[in-house]
Amino acid sequence: MLNELKKTTITGKTRVGRGPGSKGKTAGRGHKGQNSRSGGGVPILFEGGQSSFVLRTPKRGFKNYNRIEFDVINVGQLDKIDTNDEINKDFLIKIGKINGKNPLKILGQGDISKKISIKADAFSKTAESKIKSAGGSIIKV
Repeated sequence: MLNELKKTTITGKTRVGRGPGSKGKTAGRGHKGQNSRSGGGVPILFEGGQSSFVLRTPKRGFKNYNRIEFDVINVGQLDKIDTNDEINKDFLIKIGKINGKNPLKILGQGDISKKISIKADAFSKTAESKIKSAGGSIIKV
């Protein structure tokens, strides 16, 4: 109904500093000072010359830059895979078990009952013994 319409106004973006018709002259920045200037202002973590919080906070821990991140899969998961071919990194990527960005390591959690041949970058000792005891073979790349 016409009597139920609400009065609304749509205002556009204010163009400051473009003459007396808008917020001319100082463009809403006040008079003089660092923040009125082009490029003025202080960095986000600036604390008036006091050492910043980041610099005052002590360092903690250690990051080993030589650490090798592995894509891992357990022998229990390998037992569920139904294939007679050799299991390798490309096959595991294709079936969606690993993403393939890192070297492949086989871990020993779970049990394996069938004879499989697997090719990987690394094996844990338990995984190696479980695969060999089931009659399988391992190939280190």
